[in-house]
Amino acid sequence: MSSPRTVAIVGRPNVGKSALFNRLAGRRISIVHDLPGVTRDRLSALCKLGRQPFHILDTGGIGTQVDATFTEQVHLEVEIALETADVILFLVDGPSGLTPVDLDLAKKLRRVDKPLILGVNKLDHPNHDALDLEFERLGFPHIIPLSAEHGRGTLDLVQKIEELLPESDAEFSEVPVPDRPVELAIVGRPNVGKSSLINAIMSDRRTLVSPVSGTTRDAVDIPYTRGDASYLLIDTAGIRPRGKQSDSVEIFSVMRSERTIRRADLCLLVIDAAAGVTTQDKKIAGMIQEAQKPCILVANKWDLTKPGQAAKAALNAMIKRTQEQLFFLDYAPVIPASALTGENLRRVFRYIELVQAHSTRRITTGVLNRVLNHALTVHPPPARANKRLKLLYATQLKHDPRERVPVPHFVLFVNDPAVMIESYQRYLQAQLREEATFTGLPLVLKLKGREPRSRS
Repeated sequence: MSSPRTVAIVGRPNVGKSALFNRLAGRRISIVHDLPGVTRDRLSALCKLGRQPFHILDTGGIGTQVDATFTEQVHLEVEIALETADVILFLVDGPSGLTPVDLDLAKKLRRVDKPLILGVNKLDHPNHDALDLEFERLGFPHIIPLSAEHGRGTLDLVQKIEELLPESDAEFSEVPVPDRPVELAIVGRPNVGKSSLINAIMSDRRTLVSPVSGTTRDAVDIPYTRGDASYLLIDTAGIRPRGKQSDSVEIFSVMRSERTIRRADLCLLVIDAAAGVTTQDKKIAGMIQEAQKPCILVANKWDLTKPGQAAKAALNAMIKRTQEQLFFLDYAPVIPASALTGENLRRVFRYIELVQAHSTRRITTGVLNRVLNHALTVHPPPARANKRLKLLYATQLKHDPRERVPVPHFVLFVNDPAVMIESYQRYLQAQLREEATFTGLPLVLKLKGREPRSRS
């Protein structure tokens, strides 16, 4: 099996290496390095923010005191990173400017025959944007301004890393697909019946249920087997508006819920069918959309609506109303259910299986280009800054077989990604959905512009 693609983060202390590591990884894994003379734990994790995952290695923890042994320790960290990494991410502190240690590291890194990205960190505010200009004199071709704390520039960094990493198709084809369960995050605001829904699924009171809002404080993992399928049900704390979070424990539990959304293979967003969609429901749906996660909307407490003779009309009206209010999550199907009576719980799992089946669908390159070119002809894109979007070529990326519910990714090579507006991108996504059904799945369009001509 080929070795995993690895990016090493190097730099002097206090430039934000660990903060960037956490931003890219989402969680920490402590391992012990086996090279002689290195006795401390090292941090390694898998970054899944791009189209294909890659390993990141944090070479932090050197110490903050600049003494006689400091430069030697820094060089040791760089040597270890150079031996294990495919791409080096050299991180510097933008507001602090260039330091002698930065210059010394840059001198050593110039002699390395590996791709290198210079990340100028701590540009937390637009007023800091010009601070990266000082670092251009180091002569590195790839400079990314960013803020690890606030997430600015993270997507640009991941895109540049993907461009510089070696091809990984062989790696994925040789990696055996792990026999792990599908992770289902049960999310929603307090008191919509998340824990009751899990109890109904399990036919057992595995989680604490209470009419008092906020009973669940932490994310609870519950293994569940249904036929031949294995699942991990993740019960989460109800997410209330930040202004209404009563104490630090609740704030922490809400943060755990947000991380659970990013961790899960598929999210079940539970809303109260009787109360309808609230502002907080929209915010949670926005978290799911931002994390680009597959989703199913479960309208719980449907038994309380008591539609009577007009059941079908009431159902259709509720679904239409929900879809209109959560229009930005239009790919998620709406399923009325009742944790109290067990109504439609089987249907929820039928849709989960449907989402899984659709997640591996592919549109051939020829059909994909015909669909998109036809869409541009029928409804031309609006001009922006006297430029109009032109599609050169499009292809669907292969999915990682290790993912249980992979999200379809499409790469569009265009004249200028900056002229694409959000509404037109949604229009193109809708055209793709007409060609192939992707139930419950977001469609990710990655735009790439023409490569600039190299200067002599």
